[in-house]
Amino acid sequence: MSETLRVYHNARCSKSRSACQLLEERGLGFEVVEYLKTPPSRDELAAVLAKLGMKAEDIVRKGEDVYKAEFKGRTLSDAEWLDALVAHPVLIERPIVVRGERAVIGRPPEKVLELL
Repeated sequence: MSETLRVYHNARCSKSRSACQLLEERGLGFEVVEYLKTPPSRDELAAVLAKLGMKAEDIVRKGEDVYKAEFKGRTLSDAEWLDALVAHPVLIERPIVVRGERAVIGRPPEKVLELL
């Protein structure tokens, strides 16, 4: 495979672990980005969103405490949501798997197979 797979991963998330396991079972090498330890930059996240074909709000985890405390009920622009995701990476849906110019959110984990 010529294009590297990159997984934006949270080891505490069962869906994220399952997506990685699916890739491992197929013998595919991939780069793991533990985005809570090494958050993506604003530009990197914007590029991932473009590959997903989504707006920043589309990948916000609305069940997180920080969302409920700071963002619930608010109307934000796409740029403001992007800033919120950079400031609070726990809000980023996971896993996100990127290959070349395409990306998917691995929910369910089998969605990652669309990139193969």
